Amino acid sequence: MVLEIIQQYPKASIIIMGLVISFLVQLVNYFVLDKERLREVKAKQKSLQDEIKKHRDNPQKMMELNKEMMSHSMEMMRHSFKPMLITLVPLLFIFAFMRSEFVATPIAKSWLWYYIGASIVGSIIFRKMLKLP
Repeated sequence: MVLEIIQQYPKASIIIMGLVISFLVQLVNYFVLDKERLREVKAKQKSLQDEIKKHRDNPQKMMELNKEMMSHSMEMMRHSFKPMLITLVPLLFIFAFMRSEFVATPIAKSWLWYYIGASIVGSIIFRKMLKLP
């Protein structure tokens, strides 16, 4: 039944799947990420950017600030790896399923673009709803 709906309404199906997958990924982020620490790091990065703007004429100070900024960026990246590892394998299976199902539909060549558009919009909305940094 679900496969028949996918075949009949491929655009709507891919958009709904993109939104559902996006919601599930953001839900994993909500429960796995240390949101308070990420907010602190983001605030620190913003203050460092302001400091860098103030010290444009002092290359030594700018290098120190950029080094500190890089360490904060690395910390944010480390935090984002855990939810990515949790969602990666299921997403690979889902993409394989979607590719096989949408190959016989009129949107066979463009289904990925519909998915990307829906997931970007969904991610923005769900991150705001869940108050993720």
